[in-house]
Amino acid sequence: MDSLFPEQSSYVSRENLEPRERRWTLLIWVFMKKIHFFILVLCNPAVTFLQTKMFCGQNIDHAYYTSKIYGSGDTASKELWVNIDEMEEDDWRVRGFLSSTHRQERGNYLNLSFDFPFYGHILKEITVATGGFIYTGDVMHQLLTATQYIAPLMANFDLSLSKNSSVFYCDNGTTLVVQWNHIHLQDNVNAGTFTFQAILHSDGRIVFTYKEVIPVDVNNISTEHHPVKVGLSDAFVVLHEIEQIPNVRRRTIYEYHKVDILKSKISNSSAVEMLPLPTCLQFSSCGPCVTSQIGFNCSWCSRLQRCSSGFDRYRQDWVDHGCPEEVHIILQKITVNLALLICTSQTPHLPTSHTPPPFLTEFHCHLCAAGGEETAGQNDERLQIGLLVGIIMVTVVMAAAVLLSVYIYTHPTSSVSLFLMERRPTRWPILKFRRGSSRPSYAEVEASGQDKEGDAAQCLF
Repeated sequence: MDSLFPEQSSYVSRENLEPRERRWTLLIWVFMKKIHFFILVLCNPAVTFLQTKMFCGQNIDHAYYTSKIYGSGDTASKELWVNIDEMEEDDWRVRGFLSSTHRQERGNYLNLSFDFPFYGHILKEITVATGGFIYTGDVMHQLLTATQYIAPLMANFDLSLSKNSSVFYCDNGTTLVVQWNHIHLQDNVNAGTFTFQAILHSDGRIVFTYKEVIPVDVNNISTEHHPVKVGLSDAFVVLHEIEQIPNVRRRTIYEYHKVDILKSKISNSSAVEMLPLPTCLQFSSCGPCVTSQIGFNCSWCSRLQRCSSGFDRYRQDWVDHGCPEEVHIILQKITVNLALLICTSQTPHLPTSHTPPPFLTEFHCHLCAAGGEETAGQNDERLQIGLLVGIIMVTVVMAAAVLLSVYIYTHPTSSVSLFLMERRPTRWPILKFRRGSSRPSYAEVEASGQDKEGDAAQCLF
């Protein structure tokens, strides 16, 4: 391939060219280099295969999860598939079956026999939907496909199009396997059947396995009547009071994170494995919470006795109990005390690592223990003081107005009364102008130095 583009033919002296010729020569040279690269890739399949293997084999960090994609040639993709038919019925605690239904509204509510951690939250109930996903939210609504899902392949599937279409789910106490078996797309029945699984493990690991999923390219599945997604999503619910309607609150769902798996990597006999990463919710005390180095800004709230980054399913409680304000006050006190330590002569040596020093951690946890009560007391005290000051100010103003009115009424010729009478609103020039603006008016202009009476006398003679 190197002979197609020899080195001597690609070199051109720039000194002998005009600026316009230089620009065109450079563009032609870049274009020929790109053609050379594409010819090299097309004529050497080993390069493309190696790049695909490198992409599929590496871990992709999604903050809350790391994902790994296995191609059809990997042995791990075959090992991850669970053959439900070969499992004995005694091994399963829960076994279910869905058929002849359509859309996620017909999903089945399922109680898990184990605690499943999802984004750090412990789930005990899920909803298996026929649309190729599992709904993990607590609130049922019309847009289940928007967020809070585990979707091996969310699409417009319809189980009523074939008697062979069904959804199995099995729970053995540590693992839940959900299999969408021989299902069809409602808007493309002739495309073929899809068969895939979603496997949930008690340690939080999530596996998507695909047996027959490429009768058509996943990227070409229509999204006109139903979204097409592969991945995870979670959200928190916030209640807002409606001022126009008393005792009624509006529920709003905010998606704070999602994992999107490339649809182009989904093929027959492929698999996706997602491993959970540590979150702030796993810490149950102040010390490990504030010293954690897990990629999140974890803070401890003494009022809730909970560690959080502020963005999880408990967001409503975090805000209602004033945890953001408590964390802000604690950080201010830490900053002030740290500045005092640095300015004193007996300042201990601070390490350069990201882990806070022990004395600072102890001080922070001490503030965590007392910060909630202190901030709550301060807020109540400030509210009482502000209310008292407002009442006193209004009382003083009203008493002064009454006393001034009595004094003016009893002393009409006093300097204060005359002063206010001269400056009463009816004497203001702006009001005079407004009152007289409806009638025509004019002013007589006299020449300076003339006496009007004298002129009148002269006219009489």
